[in-house]
Amino acid sequence: MKKIIKYGLISIVVVLLIVFGGFYIWSEQTYKPSEQLHDSVNEKEWQVQKGFITLEPNKSNGTGIVLYPGAKVEPEAYAYYGKQLAAEGYTVMIADVAFHFALLDVNKAAEAKKLYPQLKQWYIGGHSLGGVAAASYAYKNQDEVAGIIFLGSYPSESSDFADTDMPILSLYAEYDGLSTVEKINETKHLLSKETTMHEIKGGNHAQFGMYGKQKGDKEAKISAIEQQREMVLTTKTWLENQEKK
Repeated sequence: MKKIIKYGLISIVVVLLIVFGGFYIWSEQTYKPSEQLHDSVNEKEWQVQKGFITLEPNKSNGTGIVLYPGAKVEPEAYAYYGKQLAAEGYTVMIADVAFHFALLDVNKAAEAKKLYPQLKQWYIGGHSLGGVAAASYAYKNQDEVAGIIFLGSYPSESSDFADTDMPILSLYAEYDGLSTVEKINETKHLLSKETTMHEIKGGNHAQFGMYGKQKGDKEAKISAIEQQREMVLTTKTWLENQEKK
């Protein structure tokens, strides 16, 4: 009987190791920043510090933005978006999450706040599954979050903001093959009454970052830089409107 238990336990450990090994290999096959991203943002413009890619403004407006990347997407792929927001005075921190999977590292925003305790308020956002993770953190820490930015994303059923006044910006794309327009519409009931929706005509899922094409996505009708510029302009306008309230 003891041998049966022993070999049973060994078998379970072996299976777990195989499963974890497979997940690890899968997680390391990441989407890396494109050449266009590197042409648009010099690596010297960001800092690598304690699990974040940080873009600091020349003159801070006292507000931080934490961005969670999509699954298997390297954080540097969002550096153009971050750079443009930093130019407006925001400290932008793009999380380097565990196993490139934000849902396994939901509390990264708390780490960001510890690195910049001088900042007065924080917005939190994310792309795809990164947005789901950002919403999860924001839902549990509503008093600490000034607003949420969804990039081709939406909250899960467990993060229902319908009865809150949480400021939310939802940027979604016409040709998104993953966070489709249909899925965005189906999850609107989870958003707050203070939500601003903005559809990027001609855009797709991968171009919420700058890392090339993504499996399962649709072909965009506009360039990555055009989509990024519309994201930046819409985000800046939304943030400015929040400051006026």
